[in-house]
Amino acid sequence: MRERQPGGTRDRTSTADGAAAAALFPPAGHDHHACAADMLARAEATCRANGLTLSPGRRRVLEALAVSHAPVGAYDIIERLAKHGPRPAPITVYRALSFLTENGLAHRIERLNAFVACALPHDAARPLVFLICERCGQVGEVAADAVGIDVEGTCAAAGFRPRSAALEILGLCRVCAAAPPADA
Repeated sequence: MRERQPGGTRDRTSTADGAAAAALFPPAGHDHHACAADMLARAEATCRANGLTLSPGRRRVLEALAVSHAPVGAYDIIERLAKHGPRPAPITVYRALSFLTENGLAHRIERLNAFVACALPHDAARPLVFLICERCGQVGEVAADAVGIDVEGTCAAAGFRPRSAALEILGLCRVCAAAPPADA
């Protein structure tokens, strides 16, 4: 990868960058229960550290998101929750999603009008890049600065104060890209 800088470019590709990029999507056979448990533990720790309450309702919504690495719409969350207890009202789910996204515990994938549990520990305001696999639906999450995108610097230079920043990139994850086409 090449990064633009005043007066030229510099090469940012390294073995470490490649390993980090490969880790954006879970490998085949990945223990998702452990992954989801880690997400929930990190969310609880974040809430404790910031004096926030991860109420049972908010936790249930986060658990519904943490079931997979694919984005889930609000009404699909309602359906998932209804299978294991009382059917929540849409406003209850939307309020929980608002809390989770405002505090960096989940992210809204605008293009899909859906949500994913946060896969990385980071500041809630940190600009992110989402890699969205068009075949399997999984979403990889990486900090924009980790891939050479200087959102803060660009905004500061323009005198612009961003409220949120996320770049959504559609394509195929490593597993899907290596698989034969679905129509073959």
